[in-house]
Amino acid sequence: MVEAEIVYARGHPRIKATHATTLEISREEYLTERGDCIIGIGADRSPRDFSRLFKEALRRDDSILLAVIRAGGLVDIVLAQGSSGLIVDSPVKLIIRRSSFIEPATIGIKANKAARDIDRRIIQILRDPGTVLELRLYVLGLDEVESIYAGSRGIFQD
Repeated sequence: MVEAEIVYARGHPRIKATHATTLEISREEYLTERGDCIIGIGADRSPRDFSRLFKEALRRDDSILLAVIRAGGLVDIVLAQGSSGLIVDSPVKLIIRRSSFIEPATIGIKANKAARDIDRRIIQILRDPGTVLELRLYVLGLDEVESIYAGSRGIFQD
């Protein structure tokens, strides 16, 4: 079963999104020069607010996190893995990481993108504090992805 959450945040003039290993959205209302992984502030939700079922789905070692970033009519997608080690309990920020490091804000590891890899047109738009960032998060199990190919129209047929 696919579990989903939506987080809304907004832009800020200091958004750089140059970090090579992490991507962050924060509930905080400010952004310092050091916040080079942050792509949105003033988020309406954090991992602590996510449903029990969503958290349980993320905590499966075979889970896949699909993060769809939307701003100003543009879209970018980040893929990451879940993990049985995820805590998913930060009240302030959510982080997707390229590494396997886990702390309460981490919602995905071994991601295919970090802040610096996000479409630069989106980052430019997010430098406007009036821009709304929509982050749609979907978690599904690897078995669910593989089941797509199980039918008679599948690509991998014996």
